Amino acid sequence: MSALAMNETLTIARLGQRGDGVAETAQGQVFVPFALPGETVRAVRDGDRAQVVEILTPSASRIAAICPLFTRCGGCAAQHMGEGLYAEWKRQQVVTALAHARLETEVAPLIDAHGIGRRRVTFHARRDETGMRVGFMAARSHELVDVEACPVLAPGLERAPTVAQHLANRLRSSNKPLDIQLTASQAGLDVDIRGHGPAGDSLRRQLTDAAERLDLARLSMHGEVIVERRAPFQLMGKAAVTPGPGGFLQATAEGEAILSRLVLEAIPKAKRVADLFAGCGPFSLRLAGKAQVSAYESDKAAIQALSRAANHTQGLKPVTAEARDLFRRPLLEHELNAFDAVVLDPPRAGAEAQIKRLAASKVPVVAYVSCDAASFARDAALLVAGGYALERVTPVDQFRYSAHIELVGVFRKTAGRK
Repeated sequence: MSALAMNETLTIARLGQRGDGVAETAQGQVFVPFALPGETVRAVRDGDRAQVVEILTPSASRIAAICPLFTRCGGCAAQHMGEGLYAEWKRQQVVTALAHARLETEVAPLIDAHGIGRRRVTFHARRDETGMRVGFMAARSHELVDVEACPVLAPGLERAPTVAQHLANRLRSSNKPLDIQLTASQAGLDVDIRGHGPAGDSLRRQLTDAAERLDLARLSMHGEVIVERRAPFQLMGKAAVTPGPGGFLQATAEGEAILSRLVLEAIPKAKRVADLFAGCGPFSLRLAGKAQVSAYESDKAAIQALSRAANHTQGLKPVTAEARDLFRRPLLEHELNAFDAVVLDPPRAGAEAQIKRLAASKVPVVAYVSCDAASFARDAALLVAGGYALERVTPVDQFRYSAHIELVGVFRKTAGRK
């Protein structure tokens, strides 16, 4: 806190986008982490932010956190929220983003997609005077918080803190900050280490030995495989997919299944489908059970994984997969018009270049999966301006207790605009 920090009483009016309580004062809004609407708190204020010293009037929606590290660890923002308040806060993020874009549509209730927990986690490792420290980042800080267990992780990641510490110890001589990503696969832990730089022969031997001792399915460094003892595959519909090292996956298996179900429900009669930003195939490989699919993705390793899985799975319609940067080379109108439906799942920044082409196309229906409500709303406004109706939006909660929200929006070309 600065020398200007002040101790005062604040009344919380609502929740902000990141889960902070928001108090309205004569000097403007003040953001108070871990405070809830309706609460009166005594807080130390520093400009437009404040830290709670005491809760004078607690909200009826306040509940006990499930993790002793809550408020210290930066991973969770909302373990103190009751179920009803939490669900409406997440849904309201979508409603607000659409309103800012002047879009009106049905926003369904939030779907809980946590399932058995997150199947991927990243630990940070830093060297200090005692050796290698491994943990999560503190809230709004680069300080490390030691983590022995995390209650939001899937059971397959129970060993993750121990494994991350062991690998960090093996790499302590580099004196470099490391990011150790661990993924729970059907064959065991899949680990990718970032920050070290290329591994020489001696280090490769050491890491191969570590993978053996730790019974890892695969160990890679900066996306380069050091050793693969078992293929770390994921089930996607009928297909078994082995993503590239460190490759993108939906946060939870349940989330992937729910997002896929919503996509399939949006385009039940489509015979030819384009899957844009297809990743390693979570939608393509399920869609191919009933439709011919053309998948496009810039990540070559992901496209290769998708192709391998499609080629080794019986009972699928034809799947073609092309490595293509849709930001620089979006599909053009004449390419898009060959499809009955388009599915897209772009990164957080959205897909503005591709959306402009899609808005000018004749594609009858679009299923848009998004991990950012604001970029989705911007892109949705472009589609609506191009003659699409936004029929409905369904929020999906994979990242329980965080401020992140996924959604699926369904668009249909309106009569007279084909």
